[in-house]
This record gives sequence, structure tokens and C-alpha cells, in this order.
Amino acid sequence: MSGRAQLMWDPAVTGYDFGPGHPMDPVRLELTRSLVDAFGLDRDVDVVAARAAGESTLRLVHREDYVEAVKAASVDPAGADQAYGLGTMDDPAFAGMHEVSALIAGQSVGAAESVWRGDALHAVNFAGGLHHAMPGAAAGFCVYNDAALAIARLLELGVERVVYVDVDVHHGDGVQAAFWEDPRVLTISLHEHPRTLFPQTGWPEETGADGAAEGTAVNVALPAGTGDAGWLRALHAVVPELLAEFRPQVLVTQHGADTHFEDPLAHLAVSLDAQRAVQVACHEWAHEYADGKWVALGGGGYAVVDVVPRSWTHLVGIAAGREIAPETVIPDGWRQEVFARTRELAPRRMTDGRWPVAYREWEAGYDPADRLDQAVLATRKAAYPLRGLLP
Repeated sequence: MSGRAQLMWDPAVTGYDFGPGHPMDPVRLELTRSLVDAFGLDRDVDVVAARAAGESTLRLVHREDYVEAVKAASVDPAGADQAYGLGTMDDPAFAGMHEVSALIAGQSVGAAESVWRGDALHAVNFAGGLHHAMPGAAAGFCVYNDAALAIARLLELGVERVVYVDVDVHHGDGVQAAFWEDPRVLTISLHEHPRTLFPQTGWPEETGADGAAEGTAVNVALPAGTGDAGWLRALHAVVPELLAEFRPQVLVTQHGADTHFEDPLAHLAVSLDAQRAVQVACHEWAHEYADGKWVALGGGGYAVVDVVPRSWTHLVGIAAGREIAPETVIPDGWRQEVFARTRELAPRRMTDGRWPVAYREWEAGYDPADRLDQAVLATRKAAYPLRGLLP
């Protein structure tokens, strides 16, 4: 097995563009790729462009009629069928939508194949993580669910146990739905509470289909306003025990950067430094529980200058084995590029000034008056007994 990590990248993924004014601005991908290069991380990874996912691969998750609807909308955006979630405010149709969506999916599928076959120990596709797309519909800025497709491809290759950890501010509903009845996949999502945020799902009581898959969906619904200490406390209170019990052969993680306090579409108060701490934890868990096999994806994130490029560049550095210290000064050349392209001032360092991030371990005790602790306990009570664990 190669000890090097792979960075999945094809410049054409920046064609995933819903148009002016849409929050999913492809400049976030371009600036991330540029910052990766500015730190020389491209020399520490194998940069690989995988093929677009073909129709047989897309149909591992998506219905044939939906794929045909996406293809039709790609040719005639004005005629997009809103019954499939296409041509809506969240998911406007655009020319070539099928091709670029399949290309992004192909990068995540290729990442999964490389990790499972031993071509790389870790693989990152920060253009991926489009976790809201359903088998038969687009949703939440997501056309094809690359995360679910990567997992489905792993299962097709013979993997028996996959854990998917989603730390995007929004519930990983599409991935959960894809494997709701499949006991081979454990989905864990930490997200803002569905009372206050799209897609209004991800309640602790959502634990998988009755029968063999019961207990294979785990949801932590965080109170709006949760900050660094609470976010990390919740993550560490739930994920490691489940990983130890499930024993995944591959760990797939989704690192939406929209938990950040500057993100315009959500209500958590998480810093870049806490996001980095979670990335470090996922890397460590991959080695501790999954023989190092780690597929890391991007996701949401709409503070496209100040947050997303820094967060995902940290992710690439961690996967590459060359972590960027939080206090590191960002190269002037990148900051000049940011201003030239966006007329925004770029951040100066790879930190929000909160490193190291402290939090209280779950074992330190439960506070019944604390809303964060109430949320964690609700998850443990709902899911843990189904996996033979004590809440």
C-alpha cells in the first residue's frame, strides 16, 4: 500500500455552478486548490483526476428516471422537471449539469477505489460531500450524492463494513436514506437541530430501518449556537465508541465547513480551529479503527474566502501527513489572488486564534441542565442500546 495520500482534482469540477448569487460559488473550490498549491501540499500528495461516474455507477444509488431527468435538464435547463428537484431555487438547472455532477461523483468513487485497493492510504475530494441528493431527486445544492456513491462502490468491491461520519452543519440525509436498510453501513451525523435548519431531519430517533439495519443511523441534533467546546464534546461523546463497536474497514468522512460562526446559512458558532481538530480526530480514528483507510470529502461552506479554503487546506495537509500549524502565515501571493478575484480581503493566518481548542470529555460528567448534554444523551439513549452499548 502506498503511504501517500491522493488529492482528487479535475479543474472541470469548478463547472458545478448554479449561477450568480447562488451560495454554492465554485470560487471556493478554485481558492482551496490554489491555497493547497501555495503551501506546496501538491508535492506531498498524488493529484489524481478520476473519470466521471458512468450510468451504471450512478444507478448504484440513483434511480434511472432521475438520471435521465438530470441529463435532460443539462441539455434544456429551461425545461427542468421540478418534480425531481431540478430547476428550483436551491438547484437551478444549468447546461452540462449532468456531466459535471457525474465528474464530482467520479472523484469520490475513485477515491474510495484507490483507498480500498491500496493505491493510497488516504484520499481527499473536497469538491465532493454533496450529501443531500436523494435516489430520485436533487436537494440542497446537491445533484448526485457522491458520498453515497463512494460507499456503494466500496460495498460493490466487497467491503463489509463502512462508517460514514458527517460533520456538516446540515443533516446528512441523502446518505442516511441511501443506506437506511443496509446493515453494512453505519451513518453518523452531527448537525444543527432540525427545528432550526434545513433539511428538518436528523432527529435522534432516526436510527435505521427495523430489522438488521436498526441502529445503523446515528444522529446528534445540536442546539443552535453550539460553539467549539460543545461541538467537540458531542463528537467525542458519540463517535469513538461506535467506531470501536462497528469495526469499519473504511472510514468515510464529510467535512462541510458551514459549521463556522461566519457561515451565512446556519447558526452554529464553530471556529476554523475546531474544524481542524475534528479533521485531526478523524485521521486518528481512521488509523485506530479502519487500518488507516480514510476517504475525506468536502461539503457545505458558504464563507467562500475566509473559511472554506483554509478549512479544506488543513484537511489536505492532515491527509498528506504534513499538517499546517494553525499559526502559519498565509502566503501573500494567495491573498493577492483572493483580492484580485473577489475584491475581498483574505485572512492572514491559518487559525481563528482559538488553538488549541479545549472541551470537556463526556466521562467528566453529564449536566442535566445543559442543552448540549441533553442532545448528546438523547442520541446515546436512542442509538446505543441498538448496538449493544450503554447510553
